[in-house]
Amino acid sequence: MSDPSPSPSLGHEDKRSLLQKIAEFLHPGPDSPEELYNTLAQAESNDVIGPDSRIMLEGVLRIAGMTASDVMVPAKRMDLLDINASYDELLKTVINTAHSRFPVYEGERDNIIGTLMSKDLLKLQRAPDLNIRVLLRAPLFVPESKGLNELLREFRVKRNHQAMVIDEFGRLAGLVTIEDVLEEIVGEIEDEFDEIEEEGDIYSLADGSYRVSGDTPVERINEDFEVRITSSDPEDEDSFDTIGGLIAHEMGHVPRRGEYITLDGLNFVVMHTRGGAVRWFKVSRAAHTEAAG
Repeated sequence: MSDPSPSPSLGHEDKRSLLQKIAEFLHPGPDSPEELYNTLAQAESNDVIGPDSRIMLEGVLRIAGMTASDVMVPAKRMDLLDINASYDELLKTVINTAHSRFPVYEGERDNIIGTLMSKDLLKLQRAPDLNIRVLLRAPLFVPESKGLNELLREFRVKRNHQAMVIDEFGRLAGLVTIEDVLEEIVGEIEDEFDEIEEEGDIYSLADGSYRVSGDTPVERINEDFEVRITSSDPEDEDSFDTIGGLIAHEMGHVPRRGEYITLDGLNFVVMHTRGGAVRWFKVSRAAHTEAAG
């Protein structure tokens, strides 16, 4: 009878991989997403994983329940190039927006015929007679319901970095990039061209609801939706500048994804949180309450 395998001695180097450590720590496994998040927090507390690893793992779990419509840039805010524009007009748009690639349309803005890399404009400068159409790359089209994990896989397989998002009626709903997806995992990827958006964002969605950033001023919410949202505590009525801060105060805790609250006839469903604050709400009129997606 062979001797049992010796147990690792004190000070022995632990050669288990990170995934092995996580798998052993998770056994026998959580029964719900909430338990899984709690388990990851415990793993961090026990030095099984570091804080950066926990944040990234939570991001991977989070995108499993998200779709292209959750992170896309709405069509009305897309920076597009007109196939019939002059070289000077194209160059001006590229310089002003500083994107590396652009959807190109012909006629109507919904008619996307390809993608142009900014660097390819140099070819037009050297050869003015070159037809810009030969520089276009085939666009990738995906439905609003496309899961982010599937989209990331498709980006990798097709070696594409952006996709046109199409709504249920076949119309252009927006644009999503590989950076948008990766930011849901690793956090904001900022560069020298990113601008701070002080006034928040409000986007209309295909189902008639709205996607509202947590840093949107309460005053703007009241103006745009024609409501009068204030704190339930008269003493705190003017203490909160953003809708995210006000809702966190009303709930009494940091809102979590899927939680909701109704304020002055508006339903606010938490779509995404980051760094202890709500990044996006889904907002609809109380008479048309929809379950969180």
